[in-house]
Amino acid sequence: MVVFRRVAAITLGCCLYIQAQAPSRVAQITSALRAGNATQAVQLADEGLAATPNDSQLWTLKGIALSAQKKPKEALGAYHRALKLTPNYLPALEGAAQIQYEADNKEAAILLHRIAQLRPADQTSHAMLGTLAYKQGNCTEAVTEFEKSQQIISVQPGAMQEYGACLLRVKQADKAVAIFQQVLTSHPDDPRARNGLATVQFAANHPRDALATLQALLEADPDVGTLQLAASAHEALGETPEAVKLLRDAIVKDPRRTSLYVDFANIAFAHQSFQAGIEMMNSGLKLQPDAAPLHLARGVLYVQIGDFEKAQADFDKAEQLDPQHSAAGIAQGLIAEEKHQDDPDKALAVVRSKLAKAPNDAFLLYLESAIIQQKAPVAGTPEFAHGMEAAKKAVRLQPGLGNAHNVLANYYLQAGQTDAAVAECRAALKQNPKDQTALYRMIVALRKTDHKEEIPDLLKRLAAARQDATRQEAENNRYKLVVTPPSSPQ
Repeated sequence: MVVFRRVAAITLGCCLYIQAQAPSRVAQITSALRAGNATQAVQLADEGLAATPNDSQLWTLKGIALSAQKKPKEALGAYHRALKLTPNYLPALEGAAQIQYEADNKEAAILLHRIAQLRPADQTSHAMLGTLAYKQGNCTEAVTEFEKSQQIISVQPGAMQEYGACLLRVKQADKAVAIFQQVLTSHPDDPRARNGLATVQFAANHPRDALATLQALLEADPDVGTLQLAASAHEALGETPEAVKLLRDAIVKDPRRTSLYVDFANIAFAHQSFQAGIEMMNSGLKLQPDAAPLHLARGVLYVQIGDFEKAQADFDKAEQLDPQHSAAGIAQGLIAEEKHQDDPDKALAVVRSKLAKAPNDAFLLYLESAIIQQKAPVAGTPEFAHGMEAAKKAVRLQPGLGNAHNVLANYYLQAGQTDAAVAECRAALKQNPKDQTALYRMIVALRKTDHKEEIPDLLKRLAAARQDATRQEAENNRYKLVVTPPSSPQ
C-alpha cells in the first residue's frame, strides 16, 4: 500500500536529515541504508550502540535496517528502545506505527494518534487512522480522518472506497457517490470500481443512475453480482419483468448462490405471488437443503398462503441450521402473531419463548409489546407497564425500528403522556416520513396540546401518504409472478 511506503519514506527522510548534522557513525549507517545494505547498517548500528547505548537515533536506525531485513519483531524492539529514551521521537514513532499497522495491532492507533498530535498536517497518519477506524466499524471517526488526508487517499482506490462506504453509513450519500465516482474516473476499465459506484448509487436511492453505471458491464458478459444489483435497481424502479429476468439469468449462472433466491422471494412477496416464490425456494433447496435463509424465506411465503404447519416446519429447520441467528425466532414470533390473532395469549407465549433465548432482540421485544397492546390492557396495570417497558427497550436497542416507536407512542397516548407520544411519532417519521400510523398518532396527540399549528401540514402529509400507498399497491399488483424455476446443473 502507498500508505506504508509513505511512512517508510518519512522515517528514512528524517534519518537522512540527521546525517547532515550527526557524527560519522550515523552518516555511515544512513549511507548503508541508502545503498540498500541493511546487513551492514545493522552491524554499524550495533557498533555505535556498544559505545552509546542510550542513543535513540542509533536505535531508530537499527530499527529501519531490521525492517529492511524483513525482521519486524526485532525492528519493533529497536523502535521501542528508542521511544523509551525519547518518547516523542518521530522517526521511531513512525517506524513502530508502520510495523504495528501492517500487523493489525491495536498499538498502531495509539502510535498514529501521537504522530498526528506532533504533526497535525501529516496526511499519512490520518489516512492510516481512517483505515483502522473503518476496520473497527467506527465510520464517524473514519470520515473525520479521511477528510484530513484526501490528498493521500485520492491515489489509493482501497482507501477511497472505505471513505465512500463510511460516508454512506453516516448518511452522507451524495458525498459517498462523489467519492466512488472519483474512483471510477481514475480506473474506468475496472469492473470493481464500476460495480462499487453502482452499489453506492443504489444504496443512495438512485437506481436509475446505478443502471446507467452498470450498462457497460451488462452489455458485455456480466457476472452474477452485476446481474443481482441490476435486478434490484429494476425492481426499485417498478420494472419487475426486467428484474425477474436478470435474477433468473443470475440463478442459471450460479444456482447455488442463496441470496439470489432470497431476492426472488422478496419480489414474490411484494407482488403477492407467494406460490411462485415457494416454487423458486423449492428449486434452491433441492441444491442446498441446509440453507437456513431459504427455509426462512419459504416459511414467510407459507405464512402468506395460510399454510402455518409448513411455515412452522421451515422456521424450525432454519433455527436448527443456524441457531445463532435470531431471524428464525423472529419469524416464529410473526407466525404466532398471524396464526393466533384471535388468541393473543398463545401468540405471546410463543414470542416469550423466543425472548428467553434472545432477551435483547429488539424485534421480538417489539412483537411482545404489540401483542400486549392488542389485548388492550388498562393504563397503570402491570401488564400495561410490561408492554410499555418492552417497547422502550426495543427502541433503545434499535432506534431505527419505526414500528416499535409507533407502538410506544400509543402506550404514551393511553398513559396521557402526550409530549412523549409526539416524540416517538417524530422518531418513527425520521425513519419513514410517509409512515401513516405515525402521522395519524401525531395528529391525535397534537390535538390534545396547545401546539396545533402543525396539524394542517400533517393532515396533508397523511393524505399524500395514503395516495402513495394506494399507487404502490396498484403498481405491485400489476405483476403476478408465474415462474418455472430454471433448470440447475447436476
